[in-house]
Amino acid sequence: MTTPDSEGPTSEELTLTVDELAARAGVTVRTIRFYGTRGLLPPPAIGPRRVGHYGPVHLSRLALIEELQHHGMTLSAIERYLRQLPADLSADDLAIHRALVASWAPEAPEEATREQLARRAGRALSDEDIDRLAALHALERTDRPDVFRVDPGVLHLGLRLLDVPIDLETILAAHTVVLEHSRSVARELGRLFRDEVWGPEREPESGGGAERAAAKRSLSADMQPLVVQALVIAFQRSMKQELRAWYGTD
Repeated sequence: MTTPDSEGPTSEELTLTVDELAARAGVTVRTIRFYGTRGLLPPPAIGPRRVGHYGPVHLSRLALIEELQHHGMTLSAIERYLRQLPADLSADDLAIHRALVASWAPEAPEEATREQLARRAGRALSDEDIDRLAALHALERTDRPDVFRVDPGVLHLGLRLLDVPIDLETILAAHTVVLEHSRSVARELGRLFRDEVWGPEREPESGGGAERAAAKRSLSADMQPLVVQALVIAFQRSMKQELRAWYGTD
């Protein structure tokens, strides 16, 4: 049982009831309460009439749990994973963890109706919103006007960007910058591993045929999450330096 002094979102974040949180996260209220009893979610802040209030941290934590489940992790394994995270991680920090986890898995498009997307967004979606999500590659239209093919990894980000007060053109320009530079980094890293790690001189060690292919897949599986994490850390530090220069302060 939580109390008004229980740890939870701050007053600026008290925006979601348990029903609204369930709709936004695409889970049931029963699931949220179950996760709470297992310690997977922090307790809500209790407001008037003993109503629990949830915030962005709860939403991001549910998204991370969902991603871990997609990777086949058991509930006990997810509990161990979450216990290793600092208790004071913000919603943005949790979103970064989710992005890192999502990078391990192959793309797996899903279908969603307009009503399902609206529940995830927490409001009705206009045609302009759909166009914005399509431009961000969070969804694709299908032959059915109210059914869309969505990229689960991008959808969460796209829905958050819907209400950011930045022009779509600016967001797309930023997307282009990130995409071009990430592709450049991927090509250079690929060249490095191909020439230096898996060059012709490695042929006798790697065997041939299926054995060689299996060794390559194993190396890629081991290195991909490490490379993504290194890129995220490097980018965060670079952005901090840019922001310090922009604002002229720490």
